Amino acid sequence: MRILVHDWSGHPFQVQLSRELSKNDNVVRHVYCSSFQTPRGNLSLKDSDPANFDICPVSLSETFHKDKFIKRRSQEIKVGKLIGKEITKFKPDIVISSNAPIDAQRKIISATRRAGAKFIFWQQDIYSEAIRRILSKRVAIIGNLIGIYYQWLEYAILKRSDHIVTITDDFVPILSKHGIRKQKISVIENWAPLEEIIAVERDNIWASENMKHSGLRIVYSGTLGYKHNPQILIDMAQNINAHLYVFSEGKAANRLSKSAIEQGVNNISVHGWVSYEHLSDMLSGADILVAIIEKDAGVYCVPSKVLSYLCVGRPIVGFIPKDNLARKIIEREKAGIAGDPDDVKTLIEKTKSLISDVNLRTKMGRNGRSYAQKTFEVKSITKKFETIMKELCSI
Repeated sequence: MRILVHDWSGHPFQVQLSRELSKNDNVVRHVYCSSFQTPRGNLSLKDSDPANFDICPVSLSETFHKDKFIKRRSQEIKVGKLIGKEITKFKPDIVISSNAPIDAQRKIISATRRAGAKFIFWQQDIYSEAIRRILSKRVAIIGNLIGIYYQWLEYAILKRSDHIVTITDDFVPILSKHGIRKQKISVIENWAPLEEIIAVERDNIWASENMKHSGLRIVYSGTLGYKHNPQILIDMAQNINAHLYVFSEGKAANRLSKSAIEQGVNNISVHGWVSYEHLSDMLSGADILVAIIEKDAGVYCVPSKVLSYLCVGRPIVGFIPKDNLARKIIEREKAGIAGDPDDVKTLIEKTKSLISDVNLRTKMGRNGRSYAQKTFEVKSITKKFETIMKELCSI
């Protein structure tokens, strides 16, 4: 098959899927938005990549404005059109599109239809819920109306899709409630590339050079945005005997750094994103890893950073709502501790116990790594995607 895989953000596991599909004699083009500021996976061609695989970044000639709704919307539409042009040029049999903002996804599915290809909506999040939550807080009535529009548009695109791959069973009843047939939905949980995100020694060269505070290290890595409350990190740092490293960029990260200084919290430091080349070194350099997701994001978002955390065998502290898949994994697999993001005090007290018990940290880290080894086997995951695609292309 000729397969175009689009992942807006350029995450590690999506491009791993594209590589694996190409190894199975499919012709694969992997497309991502290089203008969008976010940590990324390995998006350079390797010597081992087959000739039937290529990577295609699309970019704007200007800075991407994440925090300006109207400007961001126009940019998302432009990027959607650029991806549509790649679809037209590539002439795929099938398009898999993930992480695309709704306005961009509309352009992508339209280009797919014009190309006569099948379309799989790889649903990582329910974007219209996020839009409604953010805008209703800012502009109340107008925000709700915009949210209603985007809810209609998102589900219209889902209904037009030939198939939907969701990342959690929790999305299925929500989709069914909006009139999408269950026969059209498959659940394939996200993963992280085990061969690329590996456990190395805590005091590796990179960590020793970049994480110089003595004592126990706690690490938060990834984006800070509408799904996260950075004040949790400051509250955590104020109440623990450890240094908290935050590897992130953007306005929220800058505000966090400024707030920590204003509040006199000196055991927290904010650093830029780490290149994918050194991700394993940075994560392995931690004694404890932290994940945050706001309560009102609930079931609608599953933080993929938790999956990367699991790979390196370090215990996780998750400020995550109880209905979220990431929290279920942490608690079920005993890979760390988790609690509600609106009950920070209780989870910080539990974190103190984790800090003082090296044997518990070691056990929980091993549990997480064991789960990743059992679950993140990319060949079996790729087979699930191929089965869906072959069925679609035979119709």
